[in-house]
Amino acid sequence: MIQESADIDEGVTIGAGTRVWHLAQIRTGAVVGADCNIGRGAYIGPGVTIGDRCKVHNYAMVFEPALVEDGVFLGPGVILTNDRYPRSIDLDGELKNADDWHADPVTVRTGASVGARSVVVAGVEIGSYALVGAGSVVTKDVPAFALVVGNPARWIGWVGRSGERLVADGARWKCPATGEVFVAVDGVLAPATPDTVVRPSLGFDGATSAAGSPVGDGSGGVA
Repeated sequence: MIQESADIDEGVTIGAGTRVWHLAQIRTGAVVGADCNIGRGAYIGPGVTIGDRCKVHNYAMVFEPALVEDGVFLGPGVILTNDRYPRSIDLDGELKNADDWHADPVTVRTGASVGARSVVVAGVEIGSYALVGAGSVVTKDVPAFALVVGNPARWIGWVGRSGERLVADGARWKCPATGEVFVAVDGVLAPATPDTVVRPSLGFDGATSAAGSPVGDGSGGVA
């Protein structure tokens, strides 16, 4: 279903079951997967790839050449940028054109969520099932399953595939929704197995945490 007021360029691929709502714009060469929901006023730039079963909410802006994998949630007003060094003019004072700058893509991995009004800076990768809190400014890569908030975004915990925050259980982390158990080693979260050995490890900022989680004063972080 594509609303008549949506602006869809030639050369766009849209998968079966995807809905595109009023005033959304999808540019040439973009690929939108199956069973997606593209909200009112959303913008998807030329050459952007959106996976299957994604939600791009109202007035989100996905600039080229972003890669958004399957099952991603982009909240209302989210912006995925593409220019690390934005300038309107070149060193001679002339208006820049397409040959005067390099588009650096944002990558959002499977199942991740980016909360409303968040901004993700060019070149950043958000890991699978990570959760970015509303209104955050993400300036560095976010590991899979990480929960980050703020400006600049910083690590405050882990989330499971359900999106709920994981609860510390000794040296492990447990999802209250699914019962899944994880361990974090050297800032990377992974499912626990019967033979998993948890040892003290360095967090993202170099501090030691018995559960392998990032610790510190919040001034650094992973995003």
